[in-house]
Amino acid sequence: MVIGLLILVVLALGVAVVVLPRLIAGQLAGLREETARQLNERNADVDRRLADMTETVDRRLAVTGQTATQIHERLGQVTTVMSEVNDRAKELGRLEQALRPPKARGGFGELLLENLLRDRLPPDAYELQYTFPSGERVDAVIRAAGRLLPVDAKFPLDNFERMATAGDHAEQQLHEKAFARDVKGHIDAIATKYIRPDHGTFDLAFMYIPAEAIHYELISGKTGALLAYAHGKRVFPVSATTFTAYLQMIVLGLRGMQIEQRAEEVMEYCAALQVDFERFKDEFDLVGKHLSNAQGKYVAAEKRLTKFEARLDQAADDQAELAPPEQLPARPRALDAA
Repeated sequence: MVIGLLILVVLALGVAVVVLPRLIAGQLAGLREETARQLNERNADVDRRLADMTETVDRRLAVTGQTATQIHERLGQVTTVMSEVNDRAKELGRLEQALRPPKARGGFGELLLENLLRDRLPPDAYELQYTFPSGERVDAVIRAAGRLLPVDAKFPLDNFERMATAGDHAEQQLHEKAFARDVKGHIDAIATKYIRPDHGTFDLAFMYIPAEAIHYELISGKTGALLAYAHGKRVFPVSATTFTAYLQMIVLGLRGMQIEQRAEEVMEYCAALQVDFERFKDEFDLVGKHLSNAQGKYVAAEKRLTKFEARLDQAADDQAELAPPEQLPARPRALDAA
């Protein structure tokens, strides 16, 4: 019995020794295949993700390259603009140096005034460098309503710059007073020399200031009392901006005057036509009277002719009744034919 069990055990161990390696080898082969398949799937997924990431990186690099190119272009444009600004600053610096002499500033102001008038008014509405009978010469006059509106350019720059760049309050006040004296001197000169109603001007004048900053300081800055002083002298300070508005109103007024003048001409022409029509009407009535008289004469003559013809016929008939037929006068052929 024991020997039988031992034999069975030995046989079982033999079978196990033979079969177990085969089973293990089969399972290992299956595991290898499954592992290889999973590795292939993972590798494909990784390759796909790497491709997507590469495409995204390439696209972003392309956008970044375009952005960098645009930045370089913008930097180039900024460099060009800055160069132009520097050139303009240099030109302004040269202009500022050129305008240092008062005579040069005066000529510059007159040039700007001339450009404004030329751009806004018709040529016959203004005159440059107008000389009054007294010998005084103003930069320009505007012709309106048969009178003259004087315009003189002034450029009080020196003390204004000193006031604007003063280091302390006391120095600023000192230059404010000097600036006020300069402006009052210009106002007094314009009021005295150019407001001349006895020479055909209006009772006012314009003081043209080419610099907007100076004009602003005059009308609303710390020295704003100068504006009231100017108005008291019938002098009206204007800058390029405000003077343009005044000129537009003047242009509208001139157009209104032209329309009014043209309307007066039309009315005069209509009045002349009325006179001619009345004259023609009188002549026409006279001709009608003559025609009426002639018609009356014609009707009366026609009536007399009819009566005379009837009397002639009656006389002929009476003569025919009294005279023998052989003694009757021969009748005209035309009558016979009739």
